[in-house]
Amino acid sequence: MTDGCDSVIFHALSQKERGNFMYAVIRTGAKQYRVQPGDVVEVELLDGEKGKDIALEDVLLVADGDKVQVGKPNVKGARVTAEVVDPDKKGKKVIAFKFRRREGYHRKRGVRAHHTVLKIKEIIV
Repeated sequence: MTDGCDSVIFHALSQKERGNFMYAVIRTGAKQYRVQPGDVVEVELLDGEKGKDIALEDVLLVADGDKVQVGKPNVKGARVTAEVVDPDKKGKKVIAFKFRRREGYHRKRGVRAHHTVLKIKEIIV
């Protein structure tokens, strides 16, 4: 006996779990990111103001359901548009500590990388 629970579970599944979703692999700041519309991604520092849209042209792969396009090295005509959520976010502090035993030598330096937070709006092929 079913109480309608199955249909609720089916509708609760995201498009990703059902199989109809679009994603892309982009390259920015010498790193690659797998993104889909609605994702929030923290990338290396980019030029842009808060609330403005930017286009990421370096798209390596685009998948739409079962159709997959792989670039050599980029997919021609593909781009990802994203909105700048936070233009200059400081990353986690990384400590660089140098030490030589028995010499009284130690140097401690902390570095915080700057990042840009993007919200992916759409993938255009």
